[in-house]
Amino acid sequence: MSVRLDELKREAARLSEAERAELALALIESLDGPADDGDVEEAWRIELDRRSAALASGEVQPVSGDDVFARLGERLG
Repeated sequence: MSVRLDELKREAARLSEAERAELALALIESLDGPADDGDVEEAWRIELDRRSAALASGEVQPVSGDDVFARLGERLG
């Protein structure tokens, strides 16, 4: 891993959750290339808004990545 990548990861870790989500989306989009289908992009924006509102209202609780992988490991045995 390059020194620059390590530095970027450390900087990204200091961002807020919303900023990290925005950065992740930008990085994924940069791998996928330009979006040709506005309907899909709009559907994802609506889903992101829905999930964000559910978190903000307390309707759902966030689960850490470590917990997700631990649960998955238990299921897969």
